[in-house]
Amino acid sequence: MPLHESKKATLADWEALGEDVRAELIDGEIYYMAPPSRKHQASVSFLHLKIASYLEGKPCKVYPAPFGVYLHNEDGTTDAVEPDISVICDRDKLSTRGCEGAPTWIIEIVSPGNMAHDYVTKLSLYLRHGVKEYWIVNPDRETITVYHLADQDIFPTVYTFRDTIKVHTLADLNIDFTQLDLA
Repeated sequence: MPLHESKKATLADWEALGEDVRAELIDGEIYYMAPPSRKHQASVSFLHLKIASYLEGKPCKVYPAPFGVYLHNEDGTTDAVEPDISVICDRDKLSTRGCEGAPTWIIEIVSPGNMAHDYVTKLSLYLRHGVKEYWIVNPDRETITVYHLADQDIFPTVYTFRDTIKVHTLADLNIDFTQLDLA
């Protein structure tokens, strides 16, 4: 008896969910997203403010979630994700619906119930699509895992909230995590 192949979701299936449903489409699977925690949102706000201030008057743009990133695959399918923070330095990738292609730098803030999604699923996706730098911020463990994917370097450097981290894709930006107040 032949095995039945499960139907993969398409971009049309994902779009049919509507704007009020937070979900991502990766490799034909729909991943529903829980509402973010207070620590999650404090981390996003802190990072967005630091990055936006640095980028003022520069060509790159920063977008916090919800912001659509559409990663087009060679087989004609599209993955659709909403990174917590996306920095796009190639303005040709910006469209009315979001970013068409890999942002230069992506930051994901870990949600406690779905850590593997950021550490495994999205790392693989971003590596495959050419994201140059990927940070995973874990507010509960107070760690930042940094990948320099431009060199296909999947060996991370792990920092803590007591560190200042140099952003490799943006020349003079350093982020001092001691300034992040999660209290």
